[in-house]
Amino acid sequence: MIRGLRGAITIESDKPELVWDETARLVREVVAANNVEVYDIASILISTTPDITSAFPARAVRLMDGWQYVPVMCTHEMDVPNALPLCIRILIHANVEVAQKDVKHLYLNDAVKLRPDLAQAK
Repeated sequence: MIRGLRGAITIESDKPELVWDETARLVREVVAANNVEVYDIASILISTTPDITSAFPARAVRLMDGWQYVPVMCTHEMDVPNALPLCIRILIHANVEVAQKDVKHLYLNDAVKLRPDLAQAK
């Protein structure tokens, strides 16, 4: 069954290294929390708030060892007033053997404000 694995993370400033490092961290942690292997992943959609323009977060995924064949796409979130700034969100489409209610979604750094009901303590 293909399920959507969600996650979000914030960065301190719009610097390429932070975009790449925190995107890779988020992807790795979501995948680990859900016991997913790279070959179980159908695709990944990554969005950023409009204030992130220094780098494509998809690059972080493409450079991870063994991930070069995973389809990854980036987009910007809607520019909504008072939205959480400097936020990277992911949606991983993966084959998993768990019910939707048992999927673990991770919200890291200040992104815990987005979904405190789903946020994991880190």
